[in-house]
Amino acid sequence: MTTAASFQIGYTQYLGPDGEPVHPLPSFASDAQALLPLYRAMVLTRAFDTKAVALQRTGQLGTFASSVGQEAIGVGVASAMRPEDVLFPSYRDHAAQLLRGVTMTESLLYWGGDERGSDFSVPRLDFPNCVPIGTQVCHAAGAAYAFQLRKEPRVAVAIFGDGATSKGDFYEAMNFAGAWQAPLVLVINNNQWAISLPRSQQSAARTLAQKAVAAGIDGVQVDGNDVIAVHHVVAAALAKARRGDGPTLIEALSYRLGDHTTADDATRYRDAEVLSQQWELEPLRRLRSYLMRTKVLDKAQDEQLGKACHAEVEQAVEAYLAVAPPDVASMFDHLFEVLPLAMREQLAMAQRFAQAAPVAENGHG
Repeated sequence: MTTAASFQIGYTQYLGPDGEPVHPLPSFASDAQALLPLYRAMVLTRAFDTKAVALQRTGQLGTFASSVGQEAIGVGVASAMRPEDVLFPSYRDHAAQLLRGVTMTESLLYWGGDERGSDFSVPRLDFPNCVPIGTQVCHAAGAAYAFQLRKEPRVAVAIFGDGATSKGDFYEAMNFAGAWQAPLVLVINNNQWAISLPRSQQSAARTLAQKAVAAGIDGVQVDGNDVIAVHHVVAAALAKARRGDGPTLIEALSYRLGDHTTADDATRYRDAEVLSQQWELEPLRRLRSYLMRTKVLDKAQDEQLGKACHAEVEQAVEAYLAVAPPDVASMFDHLFEVLPLAMREQLAMAQRFAQAAPVAENGHG
């Protein structure tokens, strides 16, 4: 018997869990000062995340999906992208969205049930949060093909969880993109859990990155808690796609330190000791240790940064709570040129309920 095909999956890491470099850093990170914006973006995301959960618990926000422990993935991806690229996020990717220019107020509006929060003022072409699992991968593949046909030097970037790699949407989109050699970068946030289903029960594959082999595209693994590594790997994949050399599948290894969403209780299915161990690996602690070791950040500066981010979040929350709620009729807009009879009846019913229901002082929750 001869070998018909073989493959290898590379793994990239620059900072170890203690913040010590395990390999020479890439050129963009050679000046530690240049890493401060990435650290700030992660600190701001963590502060926003914490506040959003508190708002949900007090009835001022709808169900929210925390990104705690996964900030390096979103920040690493978004910091490598160009403004003209297009992001196709899942519901857990506010770290990337905030760095791309989505405001915290817009994000809060969305999670408060107001679709005006998806009308981004800055990244106008980025897609809104995708709640169905994996369907945004198909959208990204289609957009990438459009960029190719138009000969535009742009790249479509989709971020999704490990659970999405078990969906047909993922396989079909990746297969099409591989056949077309479309400018597409697919990033798996492998946070080890698809709600309560662990990674070990989702797939028998040793890595999720190797699923790229079936589509004839490159697949790589990266330490998703190392923002330097994520940025470097994504930047290389984006450059490759822009050259016309096809898609890349990136598996970023992380851990979901919080619940799946605020509607979940992960203590029912997750080992507390494992969770404690994973907190030792989280991305903010790792980069903070490196920045302090290289003397570009000290404890006082770090505390000041935390306070500044907290104040920025509070300002965004005030703006969110001050927004008047949309008219109930708006949910029926843009469906049909002329509403069918059944929907006209539903609209009338909704308006009667809205008139009878008490409205919270801030209009949210």
